[in-house]
Amino acid sequence: MIKNYRISTNILRFFIYLFLAVLLIVTLLPVWLLLVNATRSTLEIQQGISLLPSQYTLSNYKILLSKGLDLPQGFLNSLTIAAATTIITVYFSMLTAYGIVGYDFKGKKFLYNSILVLVMIPMQLSIIGFYQYMSRFGLTDNYLSLILPSIASAGAVFFFKQYLESIMIQDLIDAGRIDGASELGIFHRIMFPIAVPGAFTLGIFTFVAAWNNFFNAYILITSRQKYTLPMLVQTLRGDVYRHEYGAIYLGLAASVIPIIIIYFLFSRYIVNGISMGAVKE
Repeated sequence: MIKNYRISTNILRFFIYLFLAVLLIVTLLPVWLLLVNATRSTLEIQQGISLLPSQYTLSNYKILLSKGLDLPQGFLNSLTIAAATTIITVYFSMLTAYGIVGYDFKGKKFLYNSILVLVMIPMQLSIIGFYQYMSRFGLTDNYLSLILPSIASAGAVFFFKQYLESIMIQDLIDAGRIDGASELGIFHRIMFPIAVPGAFTLGIFTFVAAWNNFFNAYILITSRQKYTLPMLVQTLRGDVYRHEYGAIYLGLAASVIPIIIIYFLFSRYIVNGISMGAVKE
């Protein structure tokens, strides 16, 4: 009986692992082909699919530069926006969520319900009013129009509110108050260190979202020298690059590689942040 159970368990485990391996291949194969084609010439790409890199990366890069696509500047622009957005979003969202979770005040439930409503409203529905709002402040064609709104990120506040509810230890906060610490001091010295895994988790998601943000940037940014990397990649669809397949793939790969690097460097924080916030001690 036990032997048959072990055999059936091993068979089931084998098929589960096989299914997961197939999913892994299906997920990674397009990304790998993108990176490989970025190293191949247009002629090689036209000849068929290859899983092995070639030697035309530098040539493709020179083609991009010769046709006016400034990848280094686009990379710097995207990095500036993504880094600033991540820092502002994580800090102010955690501060807001801490105020909601750690304090009892009149209108608290209404405030939280308002945040839930904002989470469910797509940005596309309010983009006209948002553009007019930025225009009145003279922030169109300015990175601040992409960075400053992240101070009031409803989705980030909702994430931190749920996270802090699971890890907050009220006794530590009360002990800080007894010791004479200020409310901001309690947040910075007690609450923030405890919530670092959650901060990393949200930070990664925020960085990826800000890096890939095309819709808002395309509407608000007009100067070509201020284009982000996704905006530059969009220009690859033009007639100038119609037959430069290798250069097109290199431009696409340039926008994907930083996200891959960020994920591999900080993916363990995602697991830690989710697992620590899943169970309240």
